[in-house]
Amino acid sequence: MAKMTFKGEEHQKLENQLCFPLYAASRMVTRLYQPLLDQHHLTYPQYIILLILWQQDGITVGEIGKQALLNSNTLTPILKRMEQSELISRQRDEDDERKMLIHLTAQGGRLQQELSCLPSQLIENVDYDVEKAEQLKALLHELIDTLER
Repeated sequence: MAKMTFKGEEHQKLENQLCFPLYAASRMVTRLYQPLLDQHHLTYPQYIILLILWQQDGITVGEIGKQALLNSNTLTPILKRMEQSELISRQRDEDDERKMLIHLTAQGGRLQQELSCLPSQLIENVDYDVEKAEQLKALLHELIDTLER
């Protein structure tokens, strides 16, 4: 794999940074989601957590953090707010009291059906080629895997 090299001060130009377009695109996509999530009084990180729990309910805080790429000091306040909103419940693991298990409530489960149209609504709001989006997603997953090593 070829390494990126910069000569002189070229590496300090914003247009030469990989991090900036990733950051900007992430913020812009999150901004597109927000009005749709606001209707359900959700933040984007809460939506990510719900996506994880809809796939596997009753998992540990650590597992949610691993999948959402969030540290526990960031995740814990989000989970507390979600519990206060009655979307989840937090319970100590009977086998290991150090672990906290996160379960969907009935209300959190109902949101899966209510939010199922969210991805298609987002695609309708953005005129971007679906095939390119799939390629970009694959490249980003490859980058994430590389960065996690």
